[in-house]
Amino acid sequence: MPLITEPNLREPGQRYFQTFSPGDDFYEALIDTHQGLSDEQSLAVNARLVLLLSNHIGDISVLREALAIARKPFDN
Repeated sequence: MPLITEPNLREPGQRYFQTFSPGDDFYEALIDTHQGLSDEQSLAVNARLVLLLSNHIGDISVLREALAIARKPFDN
C-alpha cells in the first residue's frame, strides 16, 4: 500500500463543507494536546504519537516511505 500524501482526514458521520476543515480540526486538537506542557513533555508526546500511529498503520514499507519524505527537506 503506497503512502497517501493527499489530504485524507475525515471524521465518520461528520459533513464538511470545505476539504481543509478536517485538517483544521485535527490541527486544533494537536495544539490543544500540547497546551501547558514543557518543551520536553511536548517532544515526548510527539514521540508517543508517532509510535502509536506507526503501530496503527503497521505497514513497514509505508512507514519507511513516510520517514524518507519527512526527512527529505533536511538532506543535502
